[in-house]
Amino acid sequence: AFSFAVLAGTVGLFVIIPKGFIPSQDSGSTFATTETAQGTSFDDMVMHQKQVADIVLADTNVQGFMSATGGGNNASGSNQGRLFIGLKPREHRLGVDEIIKELRAKFAKVPGIVVYMQNPPAIQIGGRVSKSLYQFAMQSSDIQTLYPAAQQLVDEARKSPLLQDVTSDLQLGNPQASVTIDRDRAASLGVSIKGIETALYNAYGSGQVSTIYTPTNQYYVILELDDQYQRDASALSQLYLRNDAGKLVSLGAVARLKNTVGPLSIAHMGQLPAVTISFDLAPGVSLSAVTDAIESLAHTDLPVGIDSAFQGTAAAFTSSLQGLGILLIVAVLVIYLVLGVLYEDFVHPITILSGLPAATFGALVTLVLFREELNIYGYVGLIMLIGIVKKNAIMMIDFALEAQRHRGRSTEDAIFEACVVRFRPIMMTSLAALAGTLPIALGWGAGAEARRTLGLAVVGGLVVSQLLTLYITPVFYIYMERLTEKLSPRRIPAAVDAGARSPA
Repeated sequence: AFSFAVLAGTVGLFVIIPKGFIPSQDSGSTFATTETAQGTSFDDMVMHQKQVADIVLADTNVQGFMSATGGGNNASGSNQGRLFIGLKPREHRLGVDEIIKELRAKFAKVPGIVVYMQNPPAIQIGGRVSKSLYQFAMQSSDIQTLYPAAQQLVDEARKSPLLQDVTSDLQLGNPQASVTIDRDRAASLGVSIKGIETALYNAYGSGQVSTIYTPTNQYYVILELDDQYQRDASALSQLYLRNDAGKLVSLGAVARLKNTVGPLSIAHMGQLPAVTISFDLAPGVSLSAVTDAIESLAHTDLPVGIDSAFQGTAAAFTSSLQGLGILLIVAVLVIYLVLGVLYEDFVHPITILSGLPAATFGALVTLVLFREELNIYGYVGLIMLIGIVKKNAIMMIDFALEAQRHRGRSTEDAIFEACVVRFRPIMMTSLAALAGTLPIALGWGAGAEARRTLGLAVVGGLVVSQLLTLYITPVFYIYMERLTEKLSPRRIPAAVDAGARSPA
């Protein structure tokens, strides 16, 4: 009864324990993305970026950094920048998560710029480079429906206490100048469409038109308007074109100029317009809780016709929840089949596996007590436990079967003797496994915080299973032997000799 209670508790813990995927670790560096208001000029962006860089430079935990602004990589326009921060050796600074927490508070005081910081895991799986670590993508052929729905989902996600640094690649408020050519008017004035396009490119395209060579260097000649005319869209009306007759014609005479706002860029995924929301986890929140919250918001806020799915690490995590659970079940089934072949019996493999719930229960309880989530390293620890605990039971059951079948001992005496004789080798192997995994559980060594769940799962599972296996396994052995006796065919008594004669 106690064993079945432990099994029920194990199943319950599997359901309620927070689940993660690949944990972050202190790799001695961190990454940040900066963003200012849409329409910010490059010069203003550089000014804001320098303010952020000064804060990083003054931090005593930082050894060096690289700062960049403008488009490229994950920056889709001149209002974004990047910071790659290298930290001092671990013994001379705080942990990377503490440093990120301190820098976030300092960056929040800089007006006009938002800084998104990341401590990426050692392994990043797919997805786009984004301002935050995890991604959720939406796509639809109808951008008139996609963009408002995506913005609404971003607004709702920012209200959730489970998330932080929620942002998206949707930027619709970028100032832009719309030039609508009056083709009839242009034709009457002898101005070609090609001439208008060429004039606009020469004015704002920053094209290289020549190279000046000197004895020691070379200089590129860039054709563009003076800076004072590039800052004001009204300067477009002062741009003159040369018509077919060689006369100058104002751009305002052949086109309508209008100041509007529009998207800074239009992202696509699979040939369809897409919007990617990126987010990070609030302190102490598991990835499983966040993915459930995002899916709930998407189910409520997104209209029909918009496809949505997690991307990158978040997508791999959602699929791994099913895959790793199936992996554990398959591992147990394979062990059962191998033991069945080994003992030519389908009953006592169950006896050997009877200690697994106790080990798994101990591992999960340990993770809960230390406030750790069950991630991919924890699953590796559970698979290790299956092998270790199975080995302990095999040592006892093998000895008991030998004593019972070849030395004629009773079921109770055979399993009791097995527990006494095999106690020392069981303790030796279990203590060796504990000694090997205890440093991992204590978090010693570089990057140990990522592997700590493995050590905690193995140590907790071994301690609990070692206390319970010597009591649970013998009881299961006795019950399984009695079950075998009931299922075995009754022996047919020997036939009477035909030559024998009963007395008259």
